[in-house]
Amino acid sequence: MKYNLHVVLIEPQIPYNTGNIGRLCVATNSKLHLVGKLGFSLNDKYLKRAGLDYWSLLDYEVYKNFEDFLEKNEGGRFIFVEFPAFKLYTEVSYQEGDYLIFGAEDYGIPREIIERYWENSVSIPMFGPVRSLNLSSSVAIVVYEALRQIKKF
Repeated sequence: MKYNLHVVLIEPQIPYNTGNIGRLCVATNSKLHLVGKLGFSLNDKYLKRAGLDYWSLLDYEVYKNFEDFLEKNEGGRFIFVEFPAFKLYTEVSYQEGDYLIFGAEDYGIPREIIERYWENSVSIPMFGPVRSLNLSSSVAIVVYEALRQIKKF
């Protein structure tokens, strides 16, 4: 199946966020990739509740770690969403099939990964005394900007 985008979560910790992101993926014809140790079970009732009855429609894949993800998705175009980053998320020309990569709610994308892919990192600007945005909000912001650019609506 051809997907508009791929949403990648590295070690997500909160089932509500992943459930919401799963629902977003179904709504946008995007595939969800879950990488590394999850902070919840995929049978978690909160995950399913947040994903509503759409979870069964979600195409997702689970990987044991980031290297496993890279091996199985070789040749993909990876965009890492983190703060700080090389540029703003609006300064990227998104393409159909891009992999949008997000880190865990409490610590983000591991530093060694961001350092390795620094020029492929983007951030969402924040104003005021906020350390970070909610993960599912961040995913929605970037996914819909990418879809706007690739003219999917």
